[in-house]
Amino acid sequence: MERNVVYIAVFAALIAVLGLLPKLTLISGIPITAQSLGIMLCGTILGAKRGALAVLLFLALVALGLPLLAGGRGGLGVFTTPWAGFLFGFPVAAFVAGLMMECTSGMNVGVLATIAAILGGIVTLYAIAIPYYMVGADVDLWAAMVTMSPFMPGDLIKTVLAGVITGGLYRARPDAVLSRA
Repeated sequence: MERNVVYIAVFAALIAVLGLLPKLTLISGIPITAQSLGIMLCGTILGAKRGALAVLLFLALVALGLPLLAGGRGGLGVFTTPWAGFLFGFPVAAFVAGLMMECTSGMNVGVLATIAAILGGIVTLYAIAIPYYMVGADVDLWAAMVTMSPFMPGDLIKTVLAGVITGGLYRARPDAVLSRA
C-alpha cells in the first residue's frame, strides 16, 4: 500500500516536471510538449489503476491552481476550454495503456508498451478529446480532426519513447514496472 502511494505521487510529479520542459516546435510550426509522455508512462509502468490515480492526483493539483500544465497553466479555468477533453481523457488514457500492459503477455515489454501507449495515449485520448473539442469549439468532426492531426507525429514519437523507457526500465529493474508484476 505504502509503495503504491509513493509511486502514484512520484508519477504525478513526473507529469508536472515533463510539463516544464521547453516545447519542441516541428518544422510545420506545431509545438510538442512532453507532458502526455508522462501520461503514457503512468499506464505502461504503473498499470491501470495506479496509473489513472497518478494522473487524477496531477489533475487535482492543477484544479487547485498549481501551474503544472505545459506553459505554466493551472486552475479550474483550464477545464473549461475546448481543449479540456485532453485533460478529462488523461486518466482514461493511462488506465487503458496500463490495462493492456497488465492483460498481455508473451511479448517484448518495450514493443508492448509502445502499442499500449498508442492505444491509450493516442486512440483513447483522442476518442475523448475530439468530441469534447467539437462541442467546445462548435465545429464538425472533420474540422476537429484537421485541427488535431498536426499533433499526431509528436504523439507517435512519445509512444516510441514510452516503449523504450518502459522496456529499458523492465530490463534493468523488472520489479519497478508494476504493470508487469
